[in-house]
Amino acid sequence: MTTAPSCPFCQLAAADIVAENAFHVVIRDRFPVSLGHSLLIPKRHVASLFELTAEEFNALHELLHITKQQLDTQYQPAGYNVGVNVGEAAGQTVFHLHVHVMPRYVGDQEDPRGGVRWVFPEKAVYWE
Repeated sequence: MTTAPSCPFCQLAAADIVAENAFHVVIRDRFPVSLGHSLLIPKRHVASLFELTAEEFNALHELLHITKQQLDTQYQPAGYNVGVNVGEAAGQTVFHLHVHVMPRYVGDQEDPRGGVRWVFPEKAVYWE
């Protein structure tokens, strides 16, 4: 396992981990935007999704499905947003890859259409 001493995701407590496989762990976000908001984090310190090996990427995909099943069972969300910030220009502030899995619930936003497009609010409404 590759770690960086100042990286908060390299210093996770075992008690914070809710699921894992050989390459990645899952934790609940400490600043959740929704009930069950989770982060999939590689055990190897890499900054970007694009630095994963094919084996790591496939393991991430598998753990994403496991995480969804756990969240479906525990919280019964109506949908999901799944996102990754890659690079400072995209809003990445912790430079250890982490994939956000944000459960969505009916009524959690007045009009959820546009989903992740709200990163650019002026471009989010495309259907008018």
